[in-house]
Amino acid sequence: MEIVGKVVQLGTLTEGNSPRGPWKKQELIIETQEQFPKKICLMCWGDRVNEANNFFVGQLIKAQIRIESREFNGKWYTDVTAFRFDLEQPEAQSVQQPGSQMPPQQPLPPMNDDYFASDNGDDLPF
Repeated sequence: MEIVGKVVQLGTLTEGNSPRGPWKKQELIIETQEQFPKKICLMCWGDRVNEANNFFVGQLIKAQIRIESREFNGKWYTDVTAFRFDLEQPEAQSVQQPGSQMPPQQPLPPMNDDYFASDNGDDLPF
């Protein structure tokens, strides 16, 4: 299976030793590009950890994944493991006409607790 999404966050690195040798894994959280976006936590093992560390937040990637569930003490646990990554080109940029330039993207302003507060006692943000 494959999934396309924007990188949202890189999780913590976990390392250990097993009878087969040292291992490492890291979580990579992406957000799908659907009408109702979903966040998905991909598990990266071994060399995929190094690849995941090269991505930056907001980058669009395509991941080949394997979904696997297992039972432990009467509960089921599901892992979404990435075994291959590819960079994905956004459609808007690939259709861009030669000679036209898109304006540089500006960072979003930080949101705080009173971001939507208004002075007139109305709780609507507009």
